[in-house]
Amino acid sequence: MSIYVGNLSYQVTEEDLKRAFAEYGTVNRVQLPTDRETGRPRGFAFVEMETEAQETAAIEALDGAEWMGRDLKVNKAKPREERSSPRGSWGGNSGRSNRRY
Repeated sequence: MSIYVGNLSYQVTEEDLKRAFAEYGTVNRVQLPTDRETGRPRGFAFVEMETEAQETAAIEALDGAEWMGRDLKVNKAKPREERSSPRGSWGGNSGRSNRRY
């Protein structure tokens, strides 16, 4: 399981997150998604820790805490939902026109 960390400063680095979360246990991985066009961090991250107890301690300590001038949103990450293909997701007509000529 991993931790979702939201409302991050755009100046934050993976190293900053590792240091902050290391206070609560062993950090296995940090993912800091970036914008495809600008390369700038998107304002959220995912942190994986060694044990669930460490994750819980970090969530309880950091959720709502001010860090780098922002109030953090920290909770258990939800599983990524499958995305449907673009075809069929635009109004449910599977690409067929409903117009009558």
